[in-house]
Amino acid sequence: MLEIIAFRLQAQEFCVRTTAIREIRGWVPATPLPHSPPEVVGMMNLRGTVIPIIDLALKLGMKAAEPNERSAIVVTEAGGMVIGLLVDGVSDILTLPANVLQPIPSVEMSEATAYAEGIIAHDGKMICFLNLERMFGGAVVDINLAA
Repeated sequence: MLEIIAFRLQAQEFCVRTTAIREIRGWVPATPLPHSPPEVVGMMNLRGTVIPIIDLALKLGMKAAEPNERSAIVVTEAGGMVIGLLVDGVSDILTLPANVLQPIPSVEMSEATAYAEGIIAHDGKMICFLNLERMFGGAVVDINLAA
């Protein structure tokens, strides 16, 4: 069985395994970090720990998100680091049979499709299943300013 959390980015559906998720928070403005990569919205204090907030849409090659009161921060652990992912909203938490995950059709691989593990067709929607470990690898974001 696949246990996933589905969320929206610009009218598209994406999902990740629930085991990668620590919590879901409402949008709060992040503190900008000068000279950070474009996908880093900023930093936030999560119960005494400072974590980076990543604009997941921008990371996937889409137009930058415009956070509002319906936006959410999906707090996850990937690449050995806790990060927050800015999404337009969380849509579902689902448990589905593993065989619903279909491979991505062979097309020229872009960076965004390299992050996808497959596609789930559910309730008339196509949900792109993301692999956060592949997306963020060993080092999530190089935010070291002591260069």
